[in-house]
Amino acid sequence: MNTLSSPSPLIRPRGSRSRCRQFNRVQCVYRSDSVHFPNGIGCSRTDWQSSCAILSSNVVSQQQSGDKPAEHIAAVNGHKTSIDLNLVPIEHANSAAATASNNKPQLPPQKPLTITDLSPAPMHGSQLRVAYQGVPGAYSEAAAGKAYPNCEAIPCDQFEVAFQAVELWIADRAVLPVENSLGGSIHRNYDLLLRHRLHIVGEVQLPVHHCLLALPGVRKEYLTRVISHPQALSQCEHTLTKLGLNVAREAVDDTAGAAEYIAANDLRDTAAIASARAAELYGMQVLEDGIQDDSSNVTRFVMLAREPIIPRTDRPFKTSIVFAHDKGTSVLFKVLSAFAFRNISLTKIESRPHRNRPIRLVDDANVGTAKHFEYMFYIDFEASMAEVRAQNALAEVQEFTSFLRVLGSYPMDMTPWSPSRGE
Repeated sequence: MNTLSSPSPLIRPRGSRSRCRQFNRVQCVYRSDSVHFPNGIGCSRTDWQSSCAILSSNVVSQQQSGDKPAEHIAAVNGHKTSIDLNLVPIEHANSAAATASNNKPQLPPQKPLTITDLSPAPMHGSQLRVAYQGVPGAYSEAAAGKAYPNCEAIPCDQFEVAFQAVELWIADRAVLPVENSLGGSIHRNYDLLLRHRLHIVGEVQLPVHHCLLALPGVRKEYLTRVISHPQALSQCEHTLTKLGLNVAREAVDDTAGAAEYIAANDLRDTAAIASARAAELYGMQVLEDGIQDDSSNVTRFVMLAREPIIPRTDRPFKTSIVFAHDKGTSVLFKVLSAFAFRNISLTKIESRPHRNRPIRLVDDANVGTAKHFEYMFYIDFEASMAEVRAQNALAEVQEFTSFLRVLGSYPMDMTPWSPSRGE
């Protein structure tokens, strides 16, 4: 299997079960060739409005009547790509597990997917399969459940594995964090959005409620260290000090993983900052509830799929794009003006280094050689790609940029906001 096709997404009825499926193990080698991002897509205005051009990887400002439809369909996210997938089956993992009594906490049966531990897509089931980064009890799992109730959650040990799980049809969707109200942007996922071919099809905002967890019977004065994700530690720094805890603070990969690590190794001198659900899953007690320094602690997640959704105008939509220019950041004002003139509000602007050309040299006989950093710009704006004003804005942006890609046009999360509180 040399190329990855993109058939129509499967539509499955959702079931009532919420437990994750145990996957067979295969060894996967994932290799992606270099990708070139051309500037045009589509062959006519009809193609612009009725096909993937509305949510494609690039936006055209000129109609190109000579393009071949076959080439347009073969392109993925506006560019051609070649992916080699070498799947080598290995021995199935032992799926037998002892059944614990009802009054004893039972650890989740599955482990997070890894890059070298991806399974083939399971048989068609009745639940939507949603990949997330972390282990059961992570905030990302809660976001997946909020975005897709009754889904089949698939834990992944890295953000990139979650992207690959959807690309390889192991999962139908991925729910990944992109920004936090206190910690800022999750830069890794912005880079992965550009590297991979998935589309943003929705967003969900999740209030974060931190708890201090320890093994049963452990008292706070016995603790010598607290472990958690770096952002969780920073978000609870002042509260930990107020509690009078003279402990070392150590960073780990994720919050629920910290609780799992303590439970698995019977660490009675260590506490974790994680969710109340993590305490329930791993048999830990909640020493302190709601220890975040600020109750206005919200993380925004995006929902990713292999195919874009059809943009609409009957409800508020948000559109995410990324662009760059060969001559640096001087065109940023012109790009922003394209939205301002059409009364389109921006909700997010983020810059990331241009990996292919991080530095631009400018020769000047008087002052020598100047070095300018090159950036990719990510923008979210409140408009649907079904609106003419959004299409015209991106057509104008296309004139000022050398690279433009629409990451997705999707419904806004309009859930009423409330401060973080316990479950």
